[in-house]
Formats: sequence, structure tokens, C-alpha cells
Amino acid sequence: MRVLLIGANGFIGRYVADRLLADPAVQLTALGRGDDADVRFDLATGSPGALTRFLDAVHPGVVVNCAGATRGGARELTRHNTVAVAVVCEALRRSGCGARLVQIGCGSEYGPSQPGSSTPEDAVPRPGGPYGVSKLAATELVLGSGLDAVVLRVFSPAGPGTPAGSPLGRLAEAMRRAMQSGDGELKLGGLGVQRDFIDVRDVARAVHAASLSAAQGVINIGSGRAVRLRDAAAVLARVAGYGGALHELDAPPGPLRTALGHPRADADHAPPVAYPYPDGCGSWQQADVRTARDRLGWRPRINLEESLADIWMEAACRI
Repeated sequence: MRVLLIGANGFIGRYVADRLLADPAVQLTALGRGDDADVRFDLATGSPGALTRFLDAVHPGVVVNCAGATRGGARELTRHNTVAVAVVCEALRRSGCGARLVQIGCGSEYGPSQPGSSTPEDAVPRPGGPYGVSKLAATELVLGSGLDAVVLRVFSPAGPGTPAGSPLGRLAEAMRRAMQSGDGELKLGGLGVQRDFIDVRDVARAVHAASLSAAQGVINIGSGRAVRLRDAAAVLARVAGYGGALHELDAPPGPLRTALGHPRADADHAPPVAYPYPDGCGSWQQADVRTARDRLGWRPRINLEESLADIWMEAACRI
């Protein structure tokens, strides 16, 4: 099976590449903006015609799109998350390869949900920020393209390689700084939010399964269990061997901030209180993952403690 992977250098894309390369039946070609891609192509600026010519030459059976942006203004997010997907869809429609498309979506497309609930795929999306809007627009383009396509809505990916700017990445960095400087307490904010964390290696397994399946439409990829960030911090402290006290700062009124940990804070130089999830999803998010189980034969295998241990192992190397 010939697979074209777009975005192989990203957090999720790297693990998808590893998973696909481990399948001897897969012949993988990586397309991206980096020098290490098999083919250099920028979806945000490239034309559908140019991509069509490449598709006709390579003739993949599956195209996996892991490319996209998680940060930036509305214009940048739209260019990388929506316009880029429009290019992929149009190129596939023009091409004679007939490839199946596996698009990586995100849980932010749903927006806020009711605490205690599990969000199914047929929930009405109400994204609360430009990132979720840009990803939802991409999903609608895929679903309306007429292609053989599936969108995997990945909730909160974690594990080795977690970006330092992500909530769990910032949490690990704050703890690393506290341990390095010998601080006996760590002041953190925004720990009340609850998210559905899913290990990136389990996400890669889901992408592999979706590539081989005939499933179409939207499929949630998550653990099916919301975890309070406060509890994740306690687990991280245990695996890190941090014996200090964890103090949660109350969120102030007004605009939410994005910094997470501030060791050695004092009253004269009080840090901004953290709100670690400016994703427009409010205080709670939990995926209903029954569709992934039923249509892909997929279940998560890696628990959050293992994911956090791997995140800490990378952070500890910087001590």
C-alpha cells in the first residue's frame, strides 16, 4: 500500500510515520516543508495543480494529512488549517489516483461541552476560538468533498515529544525549574480544567487503522476519560520524584493568560495566573470513543501515567 504522509515532522506526524514504516506492507512517502521530507511542498502556498501532478506520479492509495498549525492569529490558522486542506481535497478530486484521505482533526472543533458528558461525533460543533473554527472548516471541506475520506478528531494528545508550549509541556518545564532551583513549592494556575488526554502513539495506531479501514465521516480519538490537570500534576510530581508542595493559584477575573508554572513567585512580583487551555473548550472535555472501537477496532493502550513519565524523561534531560 502506497501512503503519502503530509506533516511527518509534526508532533503527531512523527509517530504516524514510525507506525506506518513499521508495517512492511506500507510504502511511505513524506511530503512537507522541511528539508528532510521526501518531497518539499507547502500546502498553504502551493497550487492544487502542482499537488495533482505529484499524486498522479506517485499514485498513493492513502493520503494522511497531519499538517497544520496550533498557534498564531486567525489568518495564519486559516491558511495552514483550512486553505491547506482545500488544496489537498481539490488535488485529490483532480487526480486519477483515487486515494483515500485520512484527515487529522481535533477535539477543539466541538467547543465547550457539559461537565460530566461524553461528546459523540454527532454533537453540534460550536468551536470557541479561531483554532477550532479553522479545523472545523477543514473537516467540513473534507466531508463535503465527495472523496473516500475519514476525519479523526483527536482530543488532547500527550506523550514523548509533547511540545514545550502545550499545557503538559509547560507543567513539566515548571516542575523541572522548581527541582533544578531547589524550590520546595510550585505555584500553578488553571489546574481545574479537565481534558481527555490520549497518548500520541495510540493516535498513530488509530491513523494506521483508519488507513486500512473503509470507515468514513468523523471518528473521535481519545481515552474516553476526562482528567483534571491538577491530578495530572500530582502524577507528574510522583514520577518526577518532586517532594515539594503544589499550590494552585486562583484564576483572576478578566482575560485569561497562557503561562503555566511560576516557581519562586512572591507577592511583589506576582506572576500572571495560568489558564493552560486557551482552546475555546471551557472547563471540561471528554470524548465518546465508541465509534473508534466499533468501526476501527481501536482502543487506547497507553495510560496517562506512562505518557507523563515519558514527558518527564525528556524534561529531566534538560536539568
